[in-house]
Amino acid sequence: MATKRVALVTGATGGLGTHMCKKLYDDGFLVCGNYRSREKAEKWNEEMMAQGYNVYLYPADVSDFDQVGDMIRAIEKDHGIISILINNAGITRDGAFRKMSREAWDAVLDSNLGSVFNCSRHVINQMIEQNYGRIINISSVNAQRGQFGQTNYSAAKAGMHGFTKTLAMEVASKGITVNTISPGYIATDMVMAVAEPVRNQIISGIPVGRLGGTEEIAYLVSFLASEHAGFITGANYAINGGQHVY
Repeated sequence: MATKRVALVTGATGGLGTHMCKKLYDDGFLVCGNYRSREKAEKWNEEMMAQGYNVYLYPADVSDFDQVGDMIRAIEKDHGIISILINNAGITRDGAFRKMSREAWDAVLDSNLGSVFNCSRHVINQMIEQNYGRIINISSVNAQRGQFGQTNYSAAKAGMHGFTKTLAMEVASKGITVNTISPGYIATDMVMAVAEPVRNQIISGIPVGRLGGTEEIAYLVSFLASEHAGFITGANYAINGGQHVY
């Protein structure tokens, strides 16, 4: 069994997930990463190992309750109880609401919000038993301010914080904190792949005048995952460069 606290990052192989894994590893956690695409995960793992990061990878479709249960049990068997859960996995299926299919709605709600239930539900009782835990939900600025073409995404991401607030109240006396982080536009591969004129237009709407760094999100994740953040729960941290303030 591990002597380090075990952290699980869902959607680990994406831009944000990668830097979360690196930061948590650097800060002394035993890091497990969830993925869906085996081919992408194998390449990602090779690159991480070459950089000195040993992240243990586990497959699961986080929108599937039973698959998540199998993943959690495998991690517990290999490394012990998960103390840190970062619900980072998510998808988009953008489109104007008047044209949105039920399939696009369900896919985004299941992947972005249903996954938060699935993963949290499978770890919460073990956290309660050990009287310690950290759950961190990665939402979005577009849950706070809305965004054209994202009724499904905004609804799911806003729902994440409603989940955060209530679960935080339920488990606060058990040494468990539950918090939300709401990033703005971050310089992930996906954003950097956007046409430069469009990207420049996005940046022009950010008061600090630049995209956020993936490492900036990862730094806050690692702080909230630490023992130093035990008095912070039910909070929603906006990291958006001033694009939305409240």
